[in-house]
Amino acid sequence: MEDHITPRRVVIVGGGFAGLFAVRSLRKYPVEIILVDRAGHHLFQPLLYQCATGILSEGQIAVPLRDFFKRQRNVRCVLAEVTGFDPSQRQVLARRPGGERIELSYDDLIVAAGVGQSYFGHDEFARWAPGMKSVADALTIRRRIFGAFELAETATTVADRRRWLTFALVGAGPTGVELAGQLRELATRTLDAEFRSVRSEDARVLLFDGGDAPLATFGPKLSARATRSLQHLGVELHMGARVTKVDQDGLVAVDASGDETRHDAGTVLWTAGVQAPSVADALASATGAERDRAGRILVAPDLTVPGHPDICVVGDLMSLDRLPGVAEVAMQSGLYAARRIKRRLRGDPLKKPFRYHDLGSAAYISRGRAVVSVGRLRFGGFPGWVAWLFIHIAFLTGFRNRVGAILTWSVAFTRDSRRERVFTTRQIEADHDAYSALATGTNRATRP
Repeated sequence: MEDHITPRRVVIVGGGFAGLFAVRSLRKYPVEIILVDRAGHHLFQPLLYQCATGILSEGQIAVPLRDFFKRQRNVRCVLAEVTGFDPSQRQVLARRPGGERIELSYDDLIVAAGVGQSYFGHDEFARWAPGMKSVADALTIRRRIFGAFELAETATTVADRRRWLTFALVGAGPTGVELAGQLRELATRTLDAEFRSVRSEDARVLLFDGGDAPLATFGPKLSARATRSLQHLGVELHMGARVTKVDQDGLVAVDASGDETRHDAGTVLWTAGVQAPSVADALASATGAERDRAGRILVAPDLTVPGHPDICVVGDLMSLDRLPGVAEVAMQSGLYAARRIKRRLRGDPLKKPFRYHDLGSAAYISRGRAVVSVGRLRFGGFPGWVAWLFIHIAFLTGFRNRVGAILTWSVAFTRDSRRERVFTTRQIEADHDAYSALATGTNRATRP
């Protein structure tokens, strides 16, 4: 073991699956772990759409990092946003809520900051079409969805009512498909008897994607099954359509033949594409790392930044062999990065490159319908739905969240009840960001 006066310090940026698994893997080792996260909680993003549509609460899909690691004594959680890196001094530069600058020294650095929503060069769309990457996003979408039904109820013209009852989703990957299915279920099952002036089941759900079919990454068989299920639910598919404009009244899409069509919609939601956050810019600038088209960091086979063996990039933020941005990749890469540190502590560097073991994919479409791809197995329908339930229960973090989800699903799926429908009329996305204070404070190092 290497001789250190103080324990080897490991700074981990991001409390997602990659960061979480790296921290847990190092729990019995003589290291000091600093876990830096701008939100202070671990979020199970694959179930954000259920928070947005009133099935699960935000507390059932997220867990405070301090609570999760309260018994792991070698971990210290820091609520801060990473803004830069100084590899020569082995320091991470961060900003606390309120704007105060801090510096965190490290011996090993694991960057697991995840990715954000991509609007493919049209960031102005974000004002009218929120993405779904955070709790705040889910609560914003919840307000827009349930608010749209309320506004339709009091609309004074038929055209206005029709517009509020039209929901347009951009992106037919798992998130878009799952959200589209939930919107139709919400309208036809949960809200069908609650309104007096409108028929909620008349709500239209339009799903746009530039590809040929929804869930294309699941293969043609499951993609076709998903198509049939969505059409059975009443989702209107617009495949081969590229969205070129989004505003407060809807969107404009161009089809494969080049024809441009205006679609009026009271609610537009963006479920397509990812891009690296600003922390990737800072890391690339400090280390000279190359990046892919989405801005993710190109890493070596051992997940390190080339020329910087003490810096690993893991999870969605890393770019290696076109690996998908899914929870399994994040978990396995976080474990691998932690294993490198363990081997270095023993003086026996890890030489085997990272190898991803595909555990499969699953997408929920509606109650009793899901598609699952595991190795050569491809199945859907009710068996797929049951498999989806077990997979997501297993992936939820914390016993309380697992039990809470099971109980909530039991009621929601048997009685068409969605208890988490409270929303605020305040514009969540316009609230003040705690990290953007004008007063930046003074620089302060937490470790000399």
